[in-house]
Order: sequence, then C-alpha cells, then structure tokens
Amino acid sequence: MSILADSLVALIAVLYVYILVLEMFLWDKPAGRRAFGQNAEQAAATKVLAANQGLYNGFLAAGLFWGLSLGVGGTAIKLFFLSCVLVAGLYGGLSASRKILFIQAVPAAGALLLVWLA
Repeated sequence: MSILADSLVALIAVLYVYILVLEMFLWDKPAGRRAFGQNAEQAAATKVLAANQGLYNGFLAAGLFWGLSLGVGGTAIKLFFLSCVLVAGLYGGLSASRKILFIQAVPAAGALLLVWLA
C-alpha cells in the first residue's frame, strides 16, 4: 500500500511541476493558451497573475517531494500538502472549471486516503 500511495503522491507532485511550467513559462504560448482556454489577449493580460499562481503550485509540488524524501517520517507532511492540493482543486473546480475537480481534487483525495491507510 505504501508504494502505491507514494507513487500517487509522486504523480501529483509531477503534475504540479507541469502546471507550474504551464503557468509560469508557457501561459502566453500556444500550449499554455490551449491548456487553459485562453486567447492571446487574455493570456497577455493575465500573464503576471498566472506566473504568481504557478509559483504557488510549485510550492505544493515541493512540499509533496519533501514529504516523499522523508519516507515514513514524511507522512504528516504528505497529508498536509495533499490536503492543500485537495482544497485548491475543490476551489478551482467550483470557481473556474469543473475539470479541475477531476485533474486535481480527485487524485488528491485518493492519495490522501492511500497515505492515511499506509
């Protein structure tokens, strides 16, 4: 169970690194605009806000990697950062796009359960 839990935590951390890259570096590029449904004007107007949001997502990834690096001793850290991911996913799903629920909140909830059970 522990290997499965840590694998899911690692996948979520990698997802958050990917989101960081999209928001901080590719927001106004075709890949970023396509990922977030933005046109060039919208992307240009919100580029600084997206970069700030990307930085926060990077902190979530860093926290998950930190928890993983500590092994069993990092369980509380993984639970905390997965809870943050879950709350962010729920908020994003309710306020921005329902697909965020399935991309961020559902995997975080599953990982939380697995880490808690491990």
